[in-house]
Amino acid sequence: MSRKPRGLRPDERELWQRVAAQSVPMHPERTHPVKQAVERINGKPAKPRVQDFRIGQGARVAPPSHDLAPHITDHLRNAPVQMDRKAYGKMKRGKLGIEARIDLHGMTMARAHPALNGFIQSSYAQGKRLVLVITGKGKREATGTGPMPEHRGVLRRQVPHWLTSGPLAAMVLQITPAHLKHGGDGAYYVYLRRTR
Repeated sequence: MSRKPRGLRPDERELWQRVAAQSVPMHPERTHPVKQAVERINGKPAKPRVQDFRIGQGARVAPPSHDLAPHITDHLRNAPVQMDRKAYGKMKRGKLGIEARIDLHGMTMARAHPALNGFIQSSYAQGKRLVLVITGKGKREATGTGPMPEHRGVLRRQVPHWLTSGPLAAMVLQITPAHLKHGGDGAYYVYLRRTR
């Protein structure tokens, strides 16, 4: 158990006051914290009060949240136009004639990929120009509770990648989301290159 510190006896206090009266400050230009406290207590003017502020007012604007994969339809709509602009405008409005279509909706990726490859290669070999690839929009309910975001419509996100890589890249000129009457965001217009 710690002992309570004893106070100064009257003779010790008198000695301390004599020593303090004879002492000279080493740095008289410095203000002493005890002296400052005494001045505040004795009614000297306090420092000016801090100006009003709002939390975060000096903070830099937060960067946008990380969306590692932009929405595929936005990416395709902003892609440069490779085909004839007039035909592209008609295609986007759903006014260009579709020569063939494939419905991948409900297929697994393992089934859909070879089916898409065969369909595009066959259409290209037959000299067709505009085909419709239906993927569906994906499940409506949110799935998964993990830390990684899960996007709706695995096929809808994967099909443009398949069309622009591997052997199909040499056959495809333009991909764009279909008009509402042909499936909207759940389908793609695929404009094929001319056969040589």
